[in-house]
Amino acid sequence: MASINYKHLHYFWVVAKTGSIARASEQLHVTPQTISGQLSLFEELQGEALFKKAGRNLQLTEAGRLVLGYAEEIFLLGQELEQVLQHHPTERTVQLRVGVSDAVAKAVAYKLLEPALSLPQTLKINCREGKLDDLLSELARHKLDIVITDTPMPPTMKVRGFSHALGECGLSFFATKSLRAQYPLAFPACLHGAPVLLPGEDSALRSRLMHWFETQGIRPKITGEFDDSALMSAFGEAGVGFFAMPSAITDMVMRQYDLELVGSTDAITEQFYAISVQRKITHPAVLAISQAAPLAMFYTPVNTPLKKSWAKK
Repeated sequence: MASINYKHLHYFWVVAKTGSIARASEQLHVTPQTISGQLSLFEELQGEALFKKAGRNLQLTEAGRLVLGYAEEIFLLGQELEQVLQHHPTERTVQLRVGVSDAVAKAVAYKLLEPALSLPQTLKINCREGKLDDLLSELARHKLDIVITDTPMPPTMKVRGFSHALGECGLSFFATKSLRAQYPLAFPACLHGAPVLLPGEDSALRSRLMHWFETQGIRPKITGEFDDSALMSAFGEAGVGFFAMPSAITDMVMRQYDLELVGSTDAITEQFYAISVQRKITHPAVLAISQAAPLAMFYTPVNTPLKKSWAKK
């Protein structure tokens, strides 16, 4: 592969973002013929087609999407440099682009990302939430630095990525006072026959919860399933059912919602991972997160002794 001509790369970047040579020509104030010629030369030098025609527009090829990911980083960093030179700050801003799987509770995501806020450099966080497959695709295109999730890199994904364990914690169950009063048995017996809210099928925790219910001889009445943990908490606060959240955020849940802590268990644990395209983490914010996360996740609520297994006689 020939040395990259950054003028060619810039033309490619603008065409990719605008979707056509004509619109790129207007934005760059350069004739369409000039852009077309430079693009052809760029593709020839790289040895691969970067665009394919789609009607009057252009679509990126697989190679084009790969190049675009790097071009985005290069030119966004250049824009940041311009701002730095204009305002002459004493230090450079560290940008962290993180994807958070919708299976991870938002309070957990904050707790995991919080150590990055203590960096001596100014930090700018760009958070995106979504399905894991979509976030991993963006990671592969270098639009994200890391993805926070409750499961390691799926082996079926055709994406280069490395899983970094951040820690794990047990679960705590919550309910409104009035709902708890309707099921007064000790935890976890109180869950038998009680309305329970579960995480959605995309959550790695769901199957572990169901297995735990079975081993305890508990048959709850499933009254709701939620991909979004915040929505599940809102339904829990409305008294629709008991629900579980990671014990690491028990205090946050108690402060935010008018709920009772029913009980806790370490028999079910939820794991958390950072997935990156690098085997060795070098990003300063990601390093801070990975080093502090195990301590952040180690949490046992006070005055909530773990109960022995219970089974219906």
